[in-house]
Amino acid sequence: MISLSNSENGTANSTAATKRLARAMMVSGGEFSLILACCNSVERQQQVLNVLTEFSSADIHEILLSPATDTLYTAITSAIGTTQPEALMVRGLESVMEINQLIISTNIMRNEFRKQFRFPLVLWVNDEILCKLVWLAPDFKDWAASTIRFDVPQNQFVEAEQQAISA
Repeated sequence: MISLSNSENGTANSTAATKRLARAMMVSGGEFSLILACCNSVERQQQVLNVLTEFSSADIHEILLSPATDTLYTAITSAIGTTQPEALMVRGLESVMEINQLIISTNIMRNEFRKQFRFPLVLWVNDEILCKLVWLAPDFKDWAASTIRFDVPQNQFVEAEQQAISA
């Protein structure tokens, strides 16, 4: 009974967070905005993106950063060229080898984001990357109204732990 309740709460929270994300992208409408989506599971990120299409009619572009990415601004401009998508999702920050340098350069280049991008930019971060943004790029991070959390339901953590222990 408790497990079912936790699962239902996790699903309801995730659905509400997905709707918040869709609404935040819609409100932006043709102007730059920074949206931080925090999720510690890459698999969960993909699930949310799949569900997001139900809540948003926007043409959402996605960029997956490579471990060798050294600047976020350059990665985005290279990927989108001269187009201005309705929304842009950036994933893969947790895989970047020189993440501290990337975050510092993002803070330095922050004004270029506002000048050049006329769309909401959704950065998918985990707790570690979020902490690094706070410390290494506070000016850039402050542009995000709030962080939308997509936490993995507690029962999934327990199942993953049990699988790891039995392996």
